[in-house]
Amino acid sequence: MNFLEKYKEDFRPYDEMEKDFIDDDLIWEKLNAHENPTKEEVRAVLKKAEECVRLEPDEMAILIQNKDPETIEEMFALAKTLKEEVYGDRIVFFAPLYLSDECANNCTYCGFRSSNTAMHRKTLTMDEIEEEVKIMIDEGQKRTILVYGESPHTEVSYMVDSIKKVYATKTKNGEIRRANINAAPLRVEELRKLKEVGIGTFQVFQETYHHETYKKVHPEGTIKGHYRWRLYAMDRAQEAGVDDCGLGVLFGLYDWRFELMGLMYHTIHLEETFNGVGPHTISFPRITPAKDTPYAENPEYQVSDEDFKKLVAILRLSVPYTGLICTAREKDEVRSAVLEYGVSQIDAGTRIGVGAYTKSKMANTMADKEQFTINDSRSLDDVVYEICKRGNIPSFCTACYRAGRTGEEFMKVAKTKFVHNFCIPNAILTFKEYLVDYASPATKELGEKTIAEHLAQFEGSAMHKKLTDMLIRIENGEHDLRL
Repeated sequence: MNFLEKYKEDFRPYDEMEKDFIDDDLIWEKLNAHENPTKEEVRAVLKKAEECVRLEPDEMAILIQNKDPETIEEMFALAKTLKEEVYGDRIVFFAPLYLSDECANNCTYCGFRSSNTAMHRKTLTMDEIEEEVKIMIDEGQKRTILVYGESPHTEVSYMVDSIKKVYATKTKNGEIRRANINAAPLRVEELRKLKEVGIGTFQVFQETYHHETYKKVHPEGTIKGHYRWRLYAMDRAQEAGVDDCGLGVLFGLYDWRFELMGLMYHTIHLEETFNGVGPHTISFPRITPAKDTPYAENPEYQVSDEDFKKLVAILRLSVPYTGLICTAREKDEVRSAVLEYGVSQIDAGTRIGVGAYTKSKMANTMADKEQFTINDSRSLDDVVYEICKRGNIPSFCTACYRAGRTGEEFMKVAKTKFVHNFCIPNAILTFKEYLVDYASPATKELGEKTIAEHLAQFEGSAMHKKLTDMLIRIENGEHDLRL
């Protein structure tokens, strides 16, 4: 039995569905109905967004179709305000770890596609994973997302073993405390196994919600060619008890306006099906070039920088309590811009080649091992320094996950704007640990000022004394203090 044959019975219920929750015609109907919204219509939507509630598709369509410079600036300003109200001014850091580039799929835009003979294929052994993780830890990483190809070499048993290895790997100053997963859609029983070994967020990108485009870029005869198996991946995750789920679109495959609406309908489906628990995070990477991948060189629906900034702000306004991730695919100046409009998580010190952390102590390229091109290759320390210069505080926090504030519990605090009461104190503590163990002299000097400024927010409170005492303990060598 080949790899695809194993899943045919799993596909059957989805094949028998009359329709799924993405209605292409309805999405375009709503976008066209709001093609030229008035200032009053836009401001009415913004007034609702101030309440930190999810918008409806018609309301998102109004924001998408808004072309008025004055109210677009109002959208940007409110997006920034909402992000600060919900998450505070901290930026969460993570780094990806690519475990395999072997893949049974043949997606036209991807450097890992099976037909790309220029790609050097590799799946890391457990010893190689340990070496990669040690380097990541020694650079200061505490959070990672593990990235797997979809192939017989990386089925759930490999995932389980690799997650255990990541968590078991320690160095003098630390360990990876949260391992998220970017993987193929899985069965419920497979997801339960990942839940048992303590994964964080389970991330599956739909890539494109447009049915015809999905079919065009994901050839038949591959697992990924099945639209609904992928579309309902998060339903199966929730059923398995994996309640922190990450959605994403690869912008450039189809019209960005449609894709935003697709993300909204996916969010609504999850919230209506699973007691208000929608996506924990949403990612929005744009296509970048990959070795011997002509499709990625000049995407038909390439998103301009201005539209990219706008779509980030619209996501923050539409789902204000959801984490927004901007990756190192983007240039540093673009990432800096969208941090203003609601981004709450970024990667830094990123290597995306399989085995790339071991190969180099600097973020660099390994073209015959990379799925795509990164455009921000700065070190973790450089980006941490830049975030402090902006007036934000870097965070390496993993407290919510380990304290059980996931899924419905997380949504309860996020939707009430209460989560910043956890986020800022834990950001202070985890950033202090980074400064003590890893920071360059310049970053440490600026970072201590950043901590002092944020600690001052709690002046006169019991929290101020508690944090002050914990900061002294970290300075004296204690690790992993959290609220």
